[in-house]
Amino acid sequence: MSEQNYGSAHPRDHGGGIDSAAGRWGGTRADWLDLSTGINPQPYPMPPLPADAWTALPDSRAERALVEAARAFWEVPEGLDILPCPGASAAIARLPALGTLGRVWIPQPTYNEHAASFGAAGWSVSAEADPAPDASVLVHPNNPDGRLWTGDALPSSGLLVIDESFCDVCPERTLISVATERPGTLILKSFGKFWGLAGVRLGFVIAAPDLIAPLRDMIGPWAVSGPALTIGTEALRDVTWAEATRARLERDATRLDALLERAGARTVGGTPLFRLYDTADARAMQDRLAAARIWTRIFPYSDRWLRLGLPGGEPDWQRLEAVLA
Repeated sequence: MSEQNYGSAHPRDHGGGIDSAAGRWGGTRADWLDLSTGINPQPYPMPPLPADAWTALPDSRAERALVEAARAFWEVPEGLDILPCPGASAAIARLPALGTLGRVWIPQPTYNEHAASFGAAGWSVSAEADPAPDASVLVHPNNPDGRLWTGDALPSSGLLVIDESFCDVCPERTLISVATERPGTLILKSFGKFWGLAGVRLGFVIAAPDLIAPLRDMIGPWAVSGPALTIGTEALRDVTWAEATRARLERDATRLDALLERAGARTVGGTPLFRLYDTADARAMQDRLAAARIWTRIFPYSDRWLRLGLPGGEPDWQRLEAVLA
């Protein structure tokens, strides 16, 4: 896999797609167990929301409170700025404009929105390592195989995007400090994955002020809704919930690995929020589970890889186990 062309019409492969699955195998959305994403199935409990969170324009004090909570939770150095945005994807779509048009290195396989975004902006997208790329995107930990990057493996030149959408399961591995040491580095954070509230549409960019300023202008005012400001602030302040959630996710990931291995799959990677398995025929196993209205994730570049998110409550676990038995 070398240089590729990613125009605006390039297909963007994602998890989800329950409506399409139901169109083939039947049932309504409520009948399906969706294991195709890496979203925490036991989300953060919704706090009460003040009425003006819905009726007023997002408050600047509420945004400052969210930024302060984010700085404390991720231990962001004072020299870095933090930009809340309406989902990490909103930032991903705008990041190519921060660099000088050229060649971007995006190691594959990985989350495909980055390549699609840079390609649509006219960049040459390559999976081949380059000692001096104009830009690089590293997903840390990687989706779907869970690969973790280290500081000594990072490119030393060009715009550097480190996507830490799944890093809240292993906060000790964060590379936020790189943004204080290496010019042109941006760290992405996603709220929807670890806290399980993808519909809130909240993400963050952490970088030096000179990189955040043009991105803030591109995203525009009132980008994050009032409810998202309140929910995000409460969740980021709740360190006890985060610690308990990490422990539970680890236990559930181990349980899922054992279940799939008994069914003949081999664990090849992932994170505590999603697991990646090698199977004899990924599409056949996906179809088998879909016939029982359990949706999983396969990939266009592999006929063997199957990715599963975690079941939520015990009935979901028992339902999956019964189908695999």
